Amino acid sequence: MSENKIALITGGTRGIGKAIAIKFAKEGYNLVINYVSEKTDVNNLKEEFKQYNIETLFIKTDVSNFDECENMIKKAIEKFEKIDVLVNNAGITKDNLILRMPKEDFDKVIDINLKGTFNVTKNVVPYMMKKKTGRIINLSSVVGVSGNAGQCNYSASKAGIIGFTKSIAKELASRNILANCIAPRIY
Repeated sequence: MSENKIALITGGTRGIGKAIAIKFAKEGYNLVINYVSEKTDVNNLKEEFKQYNIETLFIKTDVSNFDECENMIKKAIEKFEKIDVLVNNAGITKDNLILRMPKEDFDKVIDINLKGTFNVTKNVVPYMMKKKTGRIINLSSVVGVSGNAGQCNYSASKAGIIGFTKSIAKELASRNILANCIAPRIY
């Protein structure tokens, strides 16, 4: 087993997720990085992370699929034997006014943003409980609190993540598992 701590970051190949992964890498964490896009250049990302002298495991997984999430966590545990930190960052937007929003766009955003957070967390928590420690960081958004025109699906998913995080924080605190939610505002 590695001496390094292990961080799993969903949606960790670009944007906020990549920035989070780089920060953990600089702190010496080995990384499990989830991605979904076929366009993701995993080889270039592996090369980029080599400079931090850490181990990485890239796993293509649709976080909206519970079984794929279960498989992703099993692969991570097989390689690293633990997950110290989970960052649920994977998310999408499909903005439109409610009058024009197809049901499929509402469902897809809820499935990836909110259900994906549940799917990954549900599969990681048993391993954290076994180790009697863990940290869960869920990415929400300020629109989860304030709402935003044209983003009823996204706002609902991010509000759900806030409530989800508050609930699991209460459930898991006695097991030395800390859950927090971050709601960044992008300018």
